[in-house]
Amino acid sequence: MKIPLVIVTGYLGSGKTTLLRSILQDTVKKIAIIMNEFGDIGIDGKTLKGKNADMIELSGGCVCCSLTGELEHAINEIIGKYKPDYIIVETTGVAEPDAMITNLESIEGVKLNSVVCVVDAYAMMKYPNIGHTGLVQIENADILLLNKTDLVKISEISELEKMLGEINKEAEIIRTVKSSFDLESIMNFHSNKKTEPSDHTHDEMEFIAFVSKNKISKKAFEEFANSMPENIYRAKGFVNLDGIGYLFNYVAGKWDLEKFEAEKTEIIFIGKELGNIKKEFGGKLNALNKSAK
Repeated sequence: MKIPLVIVTGYLGSGKTTLLRSILQDTVKKIAIIMNEFGDIGIDGKTLKGKNADMIELSGGCVCCSLTGELEHAINEIIGKYKPDYIIVETTGVAEPDAMITNLESIEGVKLNSVVCVVDAYAMMKYPNIGHTGLVQIENADILLLNKTDLVKISEISELEKMLGEINKEAEIIRTVKSSFDLESIMNFHSNKKTEPSDHTHDEMEFIAFVSKNKISKKAFEEFANSMPENIYRAKGFVNLDGIGYLFNYVAGKWDLEKFEAEKTEIIFIGKELGNIKKEFGGKLNALNKSAK
């Protein structure tokens, strides 16, 4: 019997990992999660710890391009070693899932159940130009989770749903807050999707990694987060502020801290044309590092 597999896609910071964390908390099924992260620091993988999850992280690239061979190896290894009830593949926010969908057709032992795309309602209103990667992610979805609907007006939600419906007429659009959606609902969808990979013109994202063993001043960090350069679209990681650990999430100008065990600070900053701000931004990071008491 083939194991059902779900692809979770969505642009940077849309709420993909939050969805997986929600699934892990609510399900009693044995789930294997394959993740692909942007950058050298495995942030998301560290936030997914549960008795039902056997996880392999694929770091440093795009699942749909350079890692398709590794993806097949990971899936076969998971099936042989763990025999999960379900497999979930979370793509990096700059991945286009069409090539992965095609690749899965040749992997024995799994059947693509559905493609779930998490859409950030707040970011879409702030940046209505979706871009090629975001467009492909939406086009290839069976389920569109319109997430962060608590951060926009009701009239804006209707506007976004109309926009998504014009891009993908077949997908079901579901409103969510904090990516709250259960596994069984996802598994009730059955995709017959077949696609040919498009010519990839990825949104050219760059990243800056910051690691510090110091206990950074919380006040200084909050001032730093409030003055993030426009070049930075997404940032995520762990921070140790005045001796207390937090999970830091930043998307399109909004950020939050969630208490989380962290002995040191590890953050990935993702954006465009970061070379233009690297010197100035590096100075801000050094100042942040020196703010430790």
